[in-house]
Amino acid sequence: RAFAERKHEGQFRKDRVTPYVEHPKAVMAIVRDEFGVDVPEVLAAALLHDTIEDTTTDFDDLAGRFGRRVAAWVAVLTKDKRLPEARREREYFEGLRRGPLQAKFCKIADSLHNLRDSDAEKRPKAVKKARKLLSIFKGVPALRRPLQLLRDEIGRR
Repeated sequence: RAFAERKHEGQFRKDRVTPYVEHPKAVMAIVRDEFGVDVPEVLAAALLHDTIEDTTTDFDDLAGRFGRRVAAWVAVLTKDKRLPEARREREYFEGLRRGPLQAKFCKIADSLHNLRDSDAEKRPKAVKKARKLLSIFKGVPALRRPLQLLRDEIGRR
């Protein structure tokens, strides 16, 4: 938690008021409390899921501090900003589809929190991303409950 707080220091959510670190904390809480995952490494990945993409943290920083598995899961959750947008999105979602279950839990929780935290303007984009996850994770038995929570949240409002 302290590492994520330090790395996201000075960053804010779209409302420009809420410290950004509240988002990864919420994602971790969803994984733990709503999905029932209590594996410390998975919870760490949930808390760190935006550090490579949105801070100066890199894979080696995470691997050295939290282990290669956590770093690898966070890497699956990271878009490669060096790529053109269309290719970046395609490769990102393909990586998620093929990725480990642990990263999938984190991504669904991320999407769920973004939906819950979205306003009327941001909600359509959050819904579109959530539907993409429903499509690519369809049929994974271990994701039945998380995906149902995502479906329920899409149906709200």
